[in-house]
Amino acid sequence: MEQDDALVRDVFPDLIDELVSLLEVEGENELAICVRDVRLVAMCDCGDDFCQSIHTAVHPEGQPYGEGHRCVPLLPSKGMLVLDVVYGRIMYIEVLHRPPMHDHRSLLPSAPTQPEA
Repeated sequence: MEQDDALVRDVFPDLIDELVSLLEVEGENELAICVRDVRLVAMCDCGDDFCQSIHTAVHPEGQPYGEGHRCVPLLPSKGMLVLDVVYGRIMYIEVLHRPPMHDHRSLLPSAPTQPEA
């Protein structure tokens, strides 16, 4: 369930800060607001050592996004950042040829465990 997935801003805060800035520069103000609340559904599992891309919504592998899809290429100082957006929802953050991102998941509080019945 997507609501149980961590927020990307909690896991990769530097990436989100950069995306907000780049989106604002491009005049993509609505996406700059939305990107703060995307969830980390899954990391890309393509196996390429230059890829650190993030699935932010569930989407069947190998299927086109279809109607309402657009790519939003950004101009970072290093590497490539491209968003796949469908009807205003960020579905995928393509992160390529960039320095390794620092994963903050180990710093996040653990979810409370349910007592056994």
